[in-house]
Amino acid sequence: MTQLLSEHQIQLLNQFSDCLIEHTQVKQIFEDFDQLRASRLFHSDPQCMLLTGDTGVGKSHLINHYQKRVASLQTASRTNHPILVSRIASGKGIDHTFAQILSDLELFGSHRRTGQRGLQQDLRKDTVKCLINAKVELLIINEFQEVIEFKSPQERQLIANALKYLSEAAKLPIVLVGMPWAEKIADEPQWSSRLIRRRQLSYFDIISDEGQKYFKRYLKGLANNIPLEIRPALEQAEFAIPLFAASKGENRILKHLLTETLRHALLNNSSTLEREHFMASHDSLFGTLQPNPFKVAPDKLKFSRVAKASYYNPDALSQDDLIVSRQYTEANRTLQEWIAAS
Repeated sequence: MTQLLSEHQIQLLNQFSDCLIEHTQVKQIFEDFDQLRASRLFHSDPQCMLLTGDTGVGKSHLINHYQKRVASLQTASRTNHPILVSRIASGKGIDHTFAQILSDLELFGSHRRTGQRGLQQDLRKDTVKCLINAKVELLIINEFQEVIEFKSPQERQLIANALKYLSEAAKLPIVLVGMPWAEKIADEPQWSSRLIRRRQLSYFDIISDEGQKYFKRYLKGLANNIPLEIRPALEQAEFAIPLFAASKGENRILKHLLTETLRHALLNNSSTLEREHFMASHDSLFGTLQPNPFKVAPDKLKFSRVAKASYYNPDALSQDDLIVSRQYTEANRTLQEWIAAS
C-alpha cells in the first residue's frame, strides 16, 4: 500500500522545492536587476542585460523569485507590476509578442486581433502605454533563445528593432534570458551596445578547490532549508560527492533529488536525511538507468562531468538537429583522479 503524505508534509516539501539559495552568482544577478531598475531614473537610454545559462541551471527559478521578492516589497496593487516576466511568442510574429506582454500585464482583451490594417502601430503604442501605466521597472523576456532557433534573420531584426522601440519609448530596461546561444542577439547592431550587463549561470563543478568550496556552500544553504529537526551535513563527502555524481552539477536535478530524499525522510518520520533515504530516492527517480552513487564509498565513486554545453547548430540539415544537447565525459574517474588530471 502506498504511503500518503499529510497536508503539512506536502507543504514542507513545497516549501523546500521552491526555496532559492542566493549563492554568489544569484546575488550578482539580483544586484544587476536592482541597478538596472535604478539606472532608468537617470539614464536617457535604458541599460539592458543578457542572462544566459544551459538547461537546468535555474534561470527561470531565479527570475520568478526576484519578481515575487520585489512584489512583496511593493505597496499592494492590482495594477502595478514593477517586474514583468514575459517571453517571445514562439513561431509567431513580433505583434504576437507585444500581445503576449499585454496579456502578461492582464490588461489585454482576448477579443482584439493583431495583423489587421492599422492595428500594428496601435498595438505597440498600447503596449508602451500599459507598461508605463503599470509602473513596470524591469521587463524580463524569458526563453529568448527561441528568437535564434525559430526566426529568420529578417524576423530577428524586426524583433530587435521592436524591443529597442519598447525600451526607448517606455524608458524601460530589458533583460533577455535564454540558453547560451541567445547571446547571438548581441550580434544585432541594435543590441550590441545596449547589453551593458552580461551574465552567465553555470553548472557546479568540484574538481578545483574553489569549485568544491562553492558547491559545499551551496549544499549548506540547501541543508539549512530542509525542514527537519536535524540539519543534514550535505557538505560532507559522503553526501556531497554522490550528490554531484547524480546531478553532474545541474541544479534542477540536484533539487529534484533532494526533494525526493526529503519525501522519503518524511514518510519514515525521520529527524534528518539518512544515507538510505538518498539511496531510495535515487532509485525512485532514476531506477536502473544509472548506478546508484550513494551505494559506493565516496573515494571509490567514479563520475562524469559536463564536457560541452548545449549549442545551436545553424548548419543542421533537419530541424531536429538544430539544438545539440550538452555532452558528458565518461564516468571513469574518482574525484582525486579528476583533480590529478586537471
